[in-house]
Amino acid sequence: MSAVSTLKYTIEEYLEIEAVALEKHEFYQGQIIAMAAASIAHNQISRNTLYGIDKHLKESGNCEIFPSALKIHSELNSLFTYPDLSIICGEIETLVKHNDVVTNPSVLIEVLSLSTQDYDRGSKFKLYRDIPSLKEYVLISSLEVLVEKYDRQPDNTWILHEYKTQNDSFKILSADIEIQVDSLYRDVQFETKI
Repeated sequence: MSAVSTLKYTIEEYLEIEAVALEKHEFYQGQIIAMAAASIAHNQISRNTLYGIDKHLKESGNCEIFPSALKIHSELNSLFTYPDLSIICGEIETLVKHNDVVTNPSVLIEVLSLSTQDYDRGSKFKLYRDIPSLKEYVLISSLEVLVEKYDRQPDNTWILHEYKTQNDSFKILSADIEIQVDSLYRDVQFETKI
């Protein structure tokens, strides 16, 4: 990801620019950052995950899953971002006058690529932890079979669980569902590591 400009923008300026932009941009501390295009493997994993989770959510209750077109905002640190997938449980809360910006995700899911994995595991996760409603953070690699799931604890620490085989399964506690790792990787040919 690279900054569009070294100019500092206000949140309102960013939202106005983003409303008419042809591609998606993140925003953090006055900087507008262009989002990279996603590979075939990345898109296949996103599709498989969305389909699998949505199917379970329709049966189970009050949570909804959204694809990457939905903006998430962390009010504590000014971040606006487009996670690959977002699960919102309960009533959806939006930014005032902006019904395309959600402020209360329960679960955020990112598909890792070679160019984004360090950011998604590091700086972005640090910023996501400032979202009070966020309970779970799931990272799915497009380079190998690997799911990393972080669970927020009552003392606001996070515990990591790793799933490294297609026979593994993991639970998304907020939505009360279990996901088979092999379902995420259906028909996927991994990105090449360079």
